[in-house]
Amino acid sequence: MRERDQGRLRIIAGRWRSRKLAFPDQVDLRPTPDRVRETLFNWLQTGLAGRRCLDLFAGSGALGFEAASRGAAEVVMVENSPEAASALARNIELLEAGSIELVISDALEWLANCEQPAFDIVFLDPPFSTGLLGSCCQLLENGTALAEDAKIYIEHAVGDNAFAVPDAWRCLKSKTAGQVAYKLFERAR
Repeated sequence: MRERDQGRLRIIAGRWRSRKLAFPDQVDLRPTPDRVRETLFNWLQTGLAGRRCLDLFAGSGALGFEAASRGAAEVVMVENSPEAASALARNIELLEAGSIELVISDALEWLANCEQPAFDIVFLDPPFSTGLLGSCCQLLENGTALAEDAKIYIEHAVGDNAFAVPDAWRCLKSKTAGQVAYKLFERAR
């Protein structure tokens, strides 16, 4: 991959603070902006260390790498795009990130068959306009992937409210930045 065919993201804080990682320049690959990531991780501040995280639709890996850098015990990144997965694998190797596992799979298929221990934090940021949020939310709630008191981060286009979250999810925080809406939910059982 040539330099000009790549995007760059910067890890904001933690062990890999200020490290820059390359990712492929793809239309549907939209890393969570620095400002949004900073707000999200401020929201999660005390609840991240030692937790298991799932970065579904990992894309550039911005959320998963940031979580691992800030002390998450384990991060599973699920990505379907071969180009994005290849870049994720290179970045995992570059950072020597032994706490990150990369799974190359369709996110819905992986969730439907998930046999992993439950996750404490889930980052749910599918490509906009795919209509996948509602299905992912239901699969998460009805399957075994979520811990009892899990936190679920959802990012979507402003105005896209065509998805429903399960009744057991309580919205803790919600903001917008430009055309991006982002919310943090807690699973309340």
